[in-house]
Amino acid sequence: MKNKLIRVAAFGALATGMIFAQSGPPDPAQPAPQQQRKAQRRAHPGHRMANYLNMSADQRAQARQILAGAKQEAAPLRLQMQQNRKALADAIKSGNDAQIDQITKAEAPVKAQLAAIHAHAMEKIYATLTPEQKAKADHMRRFVGHAAGGRRKLAG
Repeated sequence: MKNKLIRVAAFGALATGMIFAQSGPPDPAQPAPQQQRKAQRRAHPGHRMANYLNMSADQRAQARQILAGAKQEAAPLRLQMQQNRKALADAIKSGNDAQIDQITKAEAPVKAQLAAIHAHAMEKIYATLTPEQKAKADHMRRFVGHAAGGRRKLAG
């Protein structure tokens, strides 16, 4: 019985080695497919949704224009958040409790403004969709909400 187990394990190891030997070493210049997909998602965050909704070229152009306007509107707020993060890091390092409280309280309205800018942009993009696309977007939003473990409250 022990002999049989050793033979099976040896055969398995040999077969595995042969499979890897035939495929050759991975090309270091070529990233793995999973890494390629992650890079594509980061490079084009709204591209997958636009493809899923089968948005027309005109709708995509409108969405890009809306998002560019929102980005421009949010730029000063993002700069303020960046400055707040640096000031907060300095306050933490110096152990200044009063300054930590002051900075964190000042961040809340800025975060709320950024969320409002994003929500208004999404509202404008949603208004450009056809009824079928809206239904697909609503379905996708529900699916993503469930996938996130119910952490997000869904509108509607």
